Amino acid sequence: MPKHLLLGNEAIAWGLVEGGLQVAAAYPGTPSSEVFGTLARLAPTKGFYAEWSVNEKVALEVAAGAAYAGARAAVSMKQVGLNVAADPLMALAYIGVKGGLVLVVADDPGPHSSQTEQDTRLFARFAGLPVLDPATPQEAKEMAKAAFALSEVLGLPVILRPTTRVAHVGQDVGIDETVVSPPFTGKFAKDPRWVIFPSLAAKRHVWLNRQQEAAQKLLAATPFNVFREAESELGILASGVSATYAEEALFELGLKVNLFKIGTPYPLPIEPVLSFLKRLKRLLILEELEPVVEDQVIRLAWQHRLPVEIAGKHDHLVPREGEFNVDLVRKIIAFFAGVADQLPPEMVLPPLPARPPVLCAGCPHRASFYALKKAAEGTDAVFTGDIGCYTLGNAPPLSMVDTCLCMGAGINIAAGLFRVGPARKQVAFLGDSTFFHAGLPGLVNAVYNRAAITIVVLDNRTTAMTGYQPHPGTGRNAAGKPAPVIEIAALARACGVEFVRVVDPYDLAEAVRVAREALAFPGPAVVVMRRECVALAQPKKPCRVDREKCLECNLCIEELGCPALAPGPQITPACTGCGLCAAVCPAGAISGGELS
Repeated sequence: MPKHLLLGNEAIAWGLVEGGLQVAAAYPGTPSSEVFGTLARLAPTKGFYAEWSVNEKVALEVAAGAAYAGARAAVSMKQVGLNVAADPLMALAYIGVKGGLVLVVADDPGPHSSQTEQDTRLFARFAGLPVLDPATPQEAKEMAKAAFALSEVLGLPVILRPTTRVAHVGQDVGIDETVVSPPFTGKFAKDPRWVIFPSLAAKRHVWLNRQQEAAQKLLAATPFNVFREAESELGILASGVSATYAEEALFELGLKVNLFKIGTPYPLPIEPVLSFLKRLKRLLILEELEPVVEDQVIRLAWQHRLPVEIAGKHDHLVPREGEFNVDLVRKIIAFFAGVADQLPPEMVLPPLPARPPVLCAGCPHRASFYALKKAAEGTDAVFTGDIGCYTLGNAPPLSMVDTCLCMGAGINIAAGLFRVGPARKQVAFLGDSTFFHAGLPGLVNAVYNRAAITIVVLDNRTTAMTGYQPHPGTGRNAAGKPAPVIEIAALARACGVEFVRVVDPYDLAEAVRVAREALAFPGPAVVVMRRECVALAQPKKPCRVDREKCLECNLCIEELGCPALAPGPQITPACTGCGLCAAVCPAGAISGGELS
């Protein structure tokens, strides 16, 4: 096969296509977004259906429907997205599938871009579903391809779990560019098994538990578990990308140690692992996050009364938090092998300069936050936030995000705060994509229960944080073709909200006026702050400072925190011409920009 330099996520997408993918659905979330982004580009020419769904639960249920009929389907999401999809996933484990169903769930040890470091392998064990843990993009591609057949043989969904490094590292990967997805010619067959009554669930639970044994035997025969023998009584068992760190660390240390790379961490392939344990006196287990493999190995060693000493997370040699790297793994192996004194002295580097994340220069969310801040002056308002780039509104000088929990929670937290402090203003911020993802139930709940809160939808016409994916309000679908526009304001009115306004946050005076009206309204109020993401907008005329008029009060810098403003004040080349600084300047010394 010809080789191409691909990200791990791109390789996974090609593996799904080579595996016969027929239906794909996803919701964007770093570090998983490029999986479906690649599938969306391939869908028109490769002959399969692909959609950005409104959330992960919907995506999984769409894919499940296709798999019920016998099609090969896949969903992709990040690890916290699996929380949203957990409801159908747990039931799917009992019901099973007919066609292959693959869940690509990207974990984020670190975390780099997530609320949590949660380990999807624990979810797989909880649900009783097999999970594949790739170490490289090439292996991730092969696992994605093989997962369909594994799913169909077992009659279960299969989880593919790349971590951030595997998802975003580049490698030359062999791909079949000629492959085309086979057209689906089957038909959904009605059967009582597709209706999960309690009586059926009780029977299927027995079946699910028995499938664990079948999965163990199938996984033992896969090429994804690799043993490298050495003349030593020491051994390392490493899962996923940890195995590549271990290989490099062993080379740098000059150690000869038995190494077993596990690509199928749950259920653990018993026979090959048992054979590996019997040759060792001491074993080190390397895996990022939770001791999923370690717990299974400890149980296996105990059941077979093996006198092997096991080191890992339970004796605190290996951390349970954070992302691994070669330097960390080298230290762990050196201590395990008793050669810590041979480690080279650490190079002490100067600390990197602080670079806190900030909203982009010209971001319309800055104007929206500022408008609400001015409107709420003197009210001691609470501002609940949500998941998106607008979470950065918590940073000074805006300081406009007091809470942030998970997708869609901002509205409900504001409603809860209202119940214990009805005299205090509660303002919930959420993005347009988040509104469709998880905001609607909270909005309905607020209206139904008469929560007098202000809901501000920051509508920048895209899903900006994860790569500018479309959503139901953008007027285009995953393939970039025209789609119906679902208007947020119309939805709010249909839900019974009496006060609904749409305003351009760049028009600061009007935005502040509307925000004050919303805060004063004696019931649920919705303000849609609509302005396209600055990264997608056409460049505007940059702002400029009239030095003769400038008072050097630095109010523009102190109020807005825009990275295009420098002390002086000066307008830097980062300016996108939004004109917000001109609107706040008390001397009229700044001109140019969007509204000039």
